Amino acid sequence: MRFFLLCFLPGFWLVPTSAVVAQKAPGRLAPKPLFRDPIFDGAADPVVIYNKQAKKWWMFYTNRRATDTAATGVTWVHGTRIGIAESGDGGATWTYRDTANINYRPQPGYTFWAPDVVEEKGTYHMFLTYVPGTFTDWQHPRTIVHLASKDLVNWQYVSTLPLASEKVIDASVFKLPDGTWRLWYNNERDHKYTYYADSPDLTHWTDHGLALAERGEGPKVFRWQGQYWLIIDPWKGLAAYHSPDLLHWTAQPTRLLEAPGRGPDDQAIGGHADVVVSGDRAYLFYFTHPGRSKENPAPANSVAAKRSVIQVVELHYENGQLTCDRDQPTHVRLK
Repeated sequence: MRFFLLCFLPGFWLVPTSAVVAQKAPGRLAPKPLFRDPIFDGAADPVVIYNKQAKKWWMFYTNRRATDTAATGVTWVHGTRIGIAESGDGGATWTYRDTANINYRPQPGYTFWAPDVVEEKGTYHMFLTYVPGTFTDWQHPRTIVHLASKDLVNWQYVSTLPLASEKVIDASVFKLPDGTWRLWYNNERDHKYTYYADSPDLTHWTDHGLALAERGEGPKVFRWQGQYWLIIDPWKGLAAYHSPDLLHWTAQPTRLLEAPGRGPDDQAIGGHADVVVSGDRAYLFYFTHPGRSKENPAPANSVAAKRSVIQVVELHYENGQLTCDRDQPTHVRLK
């Protein structure tokens, strides 16, 4: 039999060592910004997944060419590759690794945007927005393609998904309780509303049309606090919705990351995010354009206005709503 002695003295009290360790181990403090791309300084649209082979967390992101001063129009947001960063400390600090080797390049000047990555039975699956060229405007088709990989570096083309139009972006893939899969995406042909499709095996997809009649990009679906959540980016912070069944969505009245933060490179609205649920905690990985703050905007089309960074904040659940405080220190520990 073990006995624990709790000593009470005026002004303080002692607790078992295990409790002290639990209080002092919320994770490592994440810097602000969390990550900057060293090639073009245009990291955006992050998705985070655990690399089982490397035993590290990996982040995939759209590698916008913010520092390319020769780019005209919106070509700097085209001709983009998918960057990779990795973390060996549970998601608190990140270093640049490379760009993904995506073996799908049917047109010259191809563009890759906004991947989502899931793992199933030892194979990684990427659902990637593909644009057939590098363009000066937004008036061109885009599709969502399915790629597969065993190592998260080298990706092989599987198929182009048969979705509602020829202008779709921003996949979010989620495994349903019955073991099948659902994909949400942005249908730019229909007011940029969120649509969805289902698959029994990640390979064969059936489109079911409208999921949410609200304008916004970058849908992200996850389960936390006993219900399902959908976050979209309407370009004024992040809108959050909850659902009991992944079909009927109710909006919460407040948006996330709408008010500017005070930390380095965090004074603008948060955009296109990923959520990683780890145990009973959840982390929101998002990007900002530091040069687009309302109080001190950079000149239009300047490198300062184009550059973007990745940030992270911990989510909280209060009175039935998601909340976060980007100005509080964020300690990250992804299991």
